[in-house]
Order: sequence, then C-alpha cells, then structure tokens
Amino acid sequence: MNGQPISGASVGATGRRGRRRGGVRLQALAAGALLLVLTACGGGETGGAKGGQDPASQGSGKPENAASQAVVTILPKDGADSVATSGALKVTAEQGKLSTVTVADSKGAAVEGKIAADGASWSPTAHLSAGTQYKVHAVAKDAEGRESAKDTTFTTLVPKNTFIGHYTPEDGSTVGVGMPVSINFTRGITDPDAVEKAIKVTAEPAVEIEGHWFGNDRLDFRPEEYWAAGTKVTVDLNLDGVEGRPGVYGKQKKTITFTIGRRQVSTVDASAKTMKIERDGSIIKTLPITAGAPSTTTYNGQMVISEKYKVTRMNGATVGFGGEYDIKDVPHAMRLSTSGTFVHGNYWAPKSTFGSSNVSHGCVGLSDTRGAGDSSTPAAWFYERSIIGDVIVVKNSKDKQIQPENGLNGWNMPWSEWTK
Repeated sequence: MNGQPISGASVGATGRRGRRRGGVRLQALAAGALLLVLTACGGGETGGAKGGQDPASQGSGKPENAASQAVVTILPKDGADSVATSGALKVTAEQGKLSTVTVADSKGAAVEGKIAADGASWSPTAHLSAGTQYKVHAVAKDAEGRESAKDTTFTTLVPKNTFIGHYTPEDGSTVGVGMPVSINFTRGITDPDAVEKAIKVTAEPAVEIEGHWFGNDRLDFRPEEYWAAGTKVTVDLNLDGVEGRPGVYGKQKKTITFTIGRRQVSTVDASAKTMKIERDGSIIKTLPITAGAPSTTTYNGQMVISEKYKVTRMNGATVGFGGEYDIKDVPHAMRLSTSGTFVHGNYWAPKSTFGSSNVSHGCVGLSDTRGAGDSSTPAAWFYERSIIGDVIVVKNSKDKQIQPENGLNGWNMPWSEWTK
C-alpha cells in the first residue's frame, strides 16, 4: 500500500524535473540560435571595420560632447570691490583663444577693449569709471572649436580725492575761428598722459587737433591754423576714474559741442593807430584806435577775445599799475589777455586822440560814450560785431610778443613746438 503511492510519486516527480531540464535546454538552444543570428547580423570583427560598430570605438577615439579644454581667467575676481580704475582688468585664455569679451557697466555702457593677436588676452583700451559696477562675459575656444565661457562682476573704487576740468568754450556756443578748447584743472596733474588720453577733441570737417600743456593744470587743444568757418567741434571729457595724480581721480564725464562762426580777424597797427576788421576775407571797416603809451606799450601778437562786458570796472592796482587808474564804468570791453589787455571803449580821452596818439596802459582803445548807450560809436560798432573767439592781431608795437599762455593765445606758439 505504502509502496505504490511512493513509487507513483517518484515517477511523477521525475517527470516534472525532466520537463524543467528539458525547458532549460530549449531556452539555451534558443538563446544560442539568437546569438548566432545577432553575430551574423553584426558581421564579426571584419564586418565591424566596415562601419557596424559603436561610433565611440572608431576614428580618433575621442568621445562626443567632451568639455572644452580652454580655460578663461578674469581679473579682478568675481565679487571684488574697490578695484583700481586702470591696470586691474584683464582677461586671459589658456589651451584656447578668446573669441568674445564684453565688459559693460550697470547701465549697459560698454568698455572698449582689444583681443591680442594671438587670442591669449584681452585688455581695455581706456580706464574704467570710479564707483561703478562692471559685468564681464568672456568666451574662449579650444583647438576643437569647443567653447568655454566665464562671467564675473566687480566694482571699482570710490575715490576720496577728486578733480574736474573747467572748460571753455561753453556747450552749444558759436565762437570765432581763434577759439581753442582750454581746460583748467582743479588739481595739479602729475600724469598728463593719462589725463590727455581721456579727452578727445574732434571736428567736422575733420582736421588734425593737438593738445598742449601749460604748466600742470591747463591743457589747450587747437588745429595748426585757425578753424574753418562753420566747423563743428566735439569735446569728449572722459575724466571719471582717471588718476591724475596719486590718489586723486577725475569725476567728470561730459560731451560738449560748439560751432565756429564766420571768420573775423582784426589787425591793429600800433604805429599807424588803426584797426582793420576783416570778415570772411574782406576788409569791412577801418577804425582809428589808441594803443599803449611809450611807457606802457601793447603786446604784439595774435590775441583771442575770451570775455565780453558791455560795462566793467578797470582798476590799475589789479594788473600792477598801482593807483594810476580806477575806472568803474569802462564800456564795450573785450578781454585779450589774462594780464589785463583789453580792446575797449574810451570816453575820457578826446576824440582827436584816436588815430593820432597812443595813450593807453597797454589796451587798444576805441572812441565811445559813457554808459555804452550810443550804438553809433566805433567801440559799440566793433563790440556788436565781435564774438568770443575772434582774433585780434597787434603789430608794429614797441613791445614783445605776448606769451601763448597769457590768455587763449596759443597761436603765438609754432606748431612744431605746440605738438612736442
């Protein structure tokens, strides 16, 4: 009884195990067949050489989407503050070449710069402004053309000591052909090259314009000859951030424009005691004058009208003549020099003086009336037809030539010396 069930159970168990082993063998055979099929499709090593393998195993063996080898470095570092306005900003690339560098302030104003010929570095071509945040974006490419980029932000220093330049002529003005651009600085400049580089004077029509320093606090610009009538002149003052002297920085960024009016050049002959007014190439009037007396002669040379006063006070004590005169209501006065040379109306000398005698303290006098109210006088006529920047040339006086820094009178310096 017990043996049969056991025997039957054994047979049954054996049959099930046999089926499992048979199933495993069938699966193995099927897998083998599939492997043969896949091997046949793959073509083996010989077939792989014809293009059936994964791309990473072919050619140079370089993986796709690899990182660029180029390394971009930006100085100053990201987040730096109190950065110097000159000499601190530089972008470099290693194992690659710079392709793009942009630097701009928080308002989007770009900083001009240049990538070196070898692509290894970029430097600004001008100084940075003080107390300003800048953003730098730089891109370099490696030998395979893969790009690497870097972005940083930094802020320049806030100076404790500053300077500005007081300039003439005024923005929007119309001036005579002799008008230079003259800038007087509030602090003495010890790095004139840096300051001059930050000032750009251009003209339309174009003409060569050069700057010249008088001492360490005045810089004038002019062309070789008088401006052509109708010229438009633009002055870009980019002094903000310029270190004019150790620890002293400019804080001025401004553009001014002015226009050259008609050409008027008047010639005073101190010996003949006349003044001929030439307008656009023609003599429009000859006026009798009185120049400096024998003991107080008038300077020779080219002089530019720098100021105009319908009535002004002239006190001899302010220009080294002690108490010789103090006239509170000199009419139609136009300044020609810092030292006190004017062309002006004279109501206190007899009319017969003009054209016959030199009696002034160095000025050029024209007949006039007290109060500047008579428009028919020679002084009034000339005053109304003159503008700041007009030229008055004095000749045949028994005095020396005026110094170029005495007023706006740089025309008395040869161009070869002006451009040194």
